[in-house]
Amino acid sequence: MDAGAPVARFTGMTAGYESYYLRATAPEGGRGFWLRYTVRVARGEQPTGSLWLTWFDASDGPVATKLTVPGPEAADGAAGPRLQIGGATFGDGWAVGAIGHADHRPEAQWDIAFTGEPRLEHLAQSRLYTAPLPRTKPVSLHPFARFTGSVSIDGRHHDINNWPGMVGHNWGSQHAERWIWVHGLHFDGAGDDTWIDVVLGRVKVGPVLAPWVAGGAISIDGVRTPLGGIGRILGTKVAEHPTGARLSLGGPDGLSVEVDVGAGRERFVGWSYADPNGNTHDVANCSIADIEIRVSRPERPELVLRAGGTAAYELGMREVDHGIAIQPFIDIPRPEVGRPEPLA
Repeated sequence: MDAGAPVARFTGMTAGYESYYLRATAPEGGRGFWLRYTVRVARGEQPTGSLWLTWFDASDGPVATKLTVPGPEAADGAAGPRLQIGGATFGDGWAVGAIGHADHRPEAQWDIAFTGEPRLEHLAQSRLYTAPLPRTKPVSLHPFARFTGSVSIDGRHHDINNWPGMVGHNWGSQHAERWIWVHGLHFDGAGDDTWIDVVLGRVKVGPVLAPWVAGGAISIDGVRTPLGGIGRILGTKVAEHPTGARLSLGGPDGLSVEVDVGAGRERFVGWSYADPNGNTHDVANCSIADIEIRVSRPERPELVLRAGGTAAYELGMREVDHGIAIQPFIDIPRPEVGRPEPLA
């Protein structure tokens, strides 16, 4: 199997997790959605699948919902990635599904089509995708994509008309001890071929928390430049907090990138991520963050990229005193929860 192939992998796991996720924002910023199809495999147990949907609105705040059910299904074929959870399906260029109302869970429906740029492998070498370490394997199927369709949540319908966004895929035996995801696009005065997509992680080696390792790329006018990697740990600087971060990242040929990303606390949604071993991380996520990037290249003027309300920032952490309300959804299926029918 191609190391970065977009096929589902959870069927071969004894313990681990796998996610397909996508996000898109209104071109003017300040509104957007984040949708995640996730499978969790605990040792000795049958896999469970979860559907996560957040609608972000800078004026009204986020609205979120989640469904967890047993029996996720995977099908590998020429059409690309296919995963079905509770009647909702993720495919090659489309995502369709529904979450029914129960208890205090808002109902939701989505029917989305997308197309985008070729995939981005965040790990520096393809062989790392089949190696034991790192334990998390991130790939962006489309580091930039365009979305069309609709999303409805909690009784509100939202049309998606050629919105910019991205499509991601990750899997592994364990989440990093601490992680950051930053994705920026639709910068002022720039085209679709200018974006940044980077993941940073810290892992525990025994009792010691290892330094940050970054992986990803920045694309400027269609030219992709890798960022981070093991060889640039000393040049990777991170000052993070639950609602934003400042990053210093290095690339080849003397390139350096300074990133300032974040948003007000009212724009964030909080989740509890269950690890395969039963531990949890608190996760703060915002898909309508502000971002400023300063790119320095030898013998070229500094490039400044700015975008308001269109970036993504996510922090995965162990602490629980971050001040962001955690959504009241768990990764254990409840017998009374039914399987919603997919949209026609």
